[in-house]
Amino acid sequence: MARTSLFDFDALSIAGQPAHFSSQRGKVFLIVNTASACGFTPQFAGLEALWESYRERGLVVVGFPSNEFGGQDPGSDGEIASFCQLNYGVSFPMMAKTKVNGADAHPLWQWLKGQAPGLLGSQGIKWNFTKFLVGRDGQVVKRYAPNDTPESLRKDIEKALAA
Repeated sequence: MARTSLFDFDALSIAGQPAHFSSQRGKVFLIVNTASACGFTPQFAGLEALWESYRERGLVVVGFPSNEFGGQDPGSDGEIASFCQLNYGVSFPMMAKTKVNGADAHPLWQWLKGQAPGLLGSQGIKWNFTKFLVGRDGQVVKRYAPNDTPESLRKDIEKALAA
């Protein structure tokens, strides 16, 4: 089956439950690869603020922990979930630890990278907290670098929510 939108993908939640993106059809998504011990880890607070600000209007923030960059998320899914909740009050959906690069990359991440290549057309995720904004139609609107703060995405999120 050709996957043509976000709604064609499933993932596993950090609690081990199936997560079907098709059940959230018509919402705007901010999908982020996260890590618990990264210089960008404080962005969890900003991501939570976006979730709190916009979820009633249809934004879903989704974190995908990854241990691929400097081994900065070595814990179990349970340890990661506890860290995010205790330290940053994360209540937005978190998925199970996921590979975002290479042959074993989750199919969603393969698709995201193909839809919105990075700098100079590179497909790889370069570091933790790379972000993808996906519109209500399930198509990638924009890719953001790790150093793009959650706060800096507000205008693009509002535009996507208004579409």
